[in-house]
Amino acid sequence: MNASTFLVTGGTGSLGSRVVNRLRGAGREVRALSRSVRSGTVRGDLLTGEGLKEAVEGVDVIVHCASSPTRTRRTDAEGTKRLLKTAEQAGVSNFVFISIVGVDRNPYYPYYRMKLEVERIIEQSAVPYTILRATQFHEFVLRLIQFLDRLPVMVMPKGFLLQPIDIGEVADRLVEIALSEPAERASDIGGPEIKTAAEFARVY
Repeated sequence: MNASTFLVTGGTGSLGSRVVNRLRGAGREVRALSRSVRSGTVRGDLLTGEGLKEAVEGVDVIVHCASSPTRTRRTDAEGTKRLLKTAEQAGVSNFVFISIVGVDRNPYYPYYRMKLEVERIIEQSAVPYTILRATQFHEFVLRLIQFLDRLPVMVMPKGFLLQPIDIGEVADRLVEIALSEPAERASDIGGPEIKTAAEFARVY
């Protein structure tokens, strides 16, 4: 794909900033969407829609990394609807979304349930898209264990499996997808090792 302009939502976050840097390193014009005015970003708010039209204008590909576990409904579902509507009007050729492996098999976790809803919203839109599901990042597993380590006894769910992956590897794959034609569903990506949460805790 010879797309000339990219927009990365969540462009100042752990994953989004890596995607931005890799695309810029490849000589691409990239806009990093941010709710606040920062150097090297464009202002736009998924919650209100403010600034989205200006941010998306002239953009060929959107890499949608923005997400909020604490304000999930408003940011993830409603915000994605606003972004897709703006993307359709702007003629965006590929809407790349990062999701999580297993969201369709674990409906009991609210964040997974919301990620699956966002996938459905994207699939039903008129904008060409590619959805990539990745396993949890190493940083997420580390934060989880560090949080539990504050307790006198670290309790882990029995048999709970994790397959953490490096954020940089996910960013690399998102850039490959962003530079390719829309494929609807890309192959899932995960880390090289599958261990129980208890095993990772012991290593920690």
